[in-house]
Amino acid sequence: MLHSKGPLLTVDLGDETSRTEDIDGVLESYVGGRGVATRLAHERVPFDVDPFSPDNRVYFSTGPMQASNMSFTGRTNCTSVSPLTGGLCSSNAGGFVSRNFADAGYSAVELAGASDELVVLHVTDEGVEFEAVPDLAGATVPETVAYLDDEHGIEADRTMVVGPAGENLVRFASIMTSEERAFGRGGLGAVLGSKNVKALTFGGDSAPDIEIPASQMEIHRDAATDDHIMKRQGTVAVMDLANEMDGLPSYYFSERHFAGAEGINGDAVEQKKYKKGTCSACAFACKLPTRDEEAGVETEGPEFEVAMAFGSNSGVDDIVEVMKSNELCDRYGLDAISAGNTVAAYLASEDEFGNTDLIHDLVEKIALREGVGDDLAEGIARVHDDLGVENWTVKGMDFAAHEGRVLHGQGLSYAVANRGADHMYAVFYSQEYPLVGKDDAYPPEGFEGKPKRLIEKENQMALNDSGIVCKFSRDFMTPERYEMLFGADFEELLAVGDRVVTLERHFNNQRGFDRGDDTLPYADELDGFEAALEAYYERRGWTDDGVVPSGNVPA
Repeated sequence: MLHSKGPLLTVDLGDETSRTEDIDGVLESYVGGRGVATRLAHERVPFDVDPFSPDNRVYFSTGPMQASNMSFTGRTNCTSVSPLTGGLCSSNAGGFVSRNFADAGYSAVELAGASDELVVLHVTDEGVEFEAVPDLAGATVPETVAYLDDEHGIEADRTMVVGPAGENLVRFASIMTSEERAFGRGGLGAVLGSKNVKALTFGGDSAPDIEIPASQMEIHRDAATDDHIMKRQGTVAVMDLANEMDGLPSYYFSERHFAGAEGINGDAVEQKKYKKGTCSACAFACKLPTRDEEAGVETEGPEFEVAMAFGSNSGVDDIVEVMKSNELCDRYGLDAISAGNTVAAYLASEDEFGNTDLIHDLVEKIALREGVGDDLAEGIARVHDDLGVENWTVKGMDFAAHEGRVLHGQGLSYAVANRGADHMYAVFYSQEYPLVGKDDAYPPEGFEGKPKRLIEKENQMALNDSGIVCKFSRDFMTPERYEMLFGADFEELLAVGDRVVTLERHFNNQRGFDRGDDTLPYADELDGFEAALEAYYERRGWTDDGVVPSGNVPA
């Protein structure tokens, strides 16, 4: 089975030392990326760790496909205990850093302990340089990227950076790479902030020799020639369909249809797109560089989730105003989904939907933990009672845009996902939208056949995150192509994903997570939800309480 190569680099931030060790056995069993990081975290991070404790560890990792020239492979993984959910969380980002990470020669980088001063870590094939950067305290992402370029000649594509939100321990702070790409969900930027790490840079000339089948170029060619709407409009292309199905969260989830959707939909974004945008080696080019000269805003996006969070969910029908919110989140280092939903919760409490000046002010206040922003920086699950609004989260993570009250399998996915109410954990929404030319779709309502398919999708997405292969490759990656690329039977590959999901669940079980956490604010509205949950557990081999039996913990 194809897998990553190279040692683990462990960086002790307190002692400012580093060491390497062979982890070939882990690589062979878990491929790379999320899989390897999850296995290492399960072994090395105390189950009862506080996310902001020096005992928490952060893992960065790529997979074997970063040795290819294939589309959909420009991604990197980050894993740690989330300050937002309290569970083990993996997040991955696109952009261009993955190949630079691979050039350093390590299969994974582990950050342990915490620094006494604010530092940048320069990771190369010769080791780690610790640079004290007290003058970067409070610097935004663009300011930090500019410093690294001006002082070291290190461009944005070689960096991972936290903004003020990470330094201020905002529980949904992101880690930014290539300046505008985010390790977003779960608040892992705040974990770096707690360790006093402002940025990491990567480079070298020691990429491991991993042989990728030449037939990879079939996938690359298909990605280049396919006339996919995402090439023009990104994920926001689905907004009109979601709205027509009464499946677009609006006004802090109190409604499911937004009359102003035309102002923030795919066509609106496409009108502001001024060039193509892509990730390393990818011909699919689905990113959205946008700008509005009159407003003086330039950003990348918004994608569907952000257009929901800062658009329909906040009562905003102007794409330029959503672009401004998106740009602010990137500047300060915030997960734009959680930031938008948290702002929407505040707008609901104050009856201020549509107040864009307030929205932009709140984003800055959250990042700086000023005024009401200090409370909102804790996230919806911790602040909803004080605001007097409903807790629209699962395991502390707020909902993505794909509406589980309409797409019931996606609702089940939100409930059981180890990461919380995240749409990318299984990408089950793609199975339920009535898309043209899709003959294997499930009806949106009901749960028949969905627990089994959900497990398959969770395992496949965990494999993708270990490979690492972008999840937007779904129209191009057949079982036969997985087998061709990874040199193993598809069922054997899905078993890797199963081990990853099970290890995450077991880690979280040790932290107290069980069936009581696998629920939804609207579970009572979904006929058959509890039965579907039980079917899911049974197929996973877990107990009726959602716990991994001790004999089922993967080695």
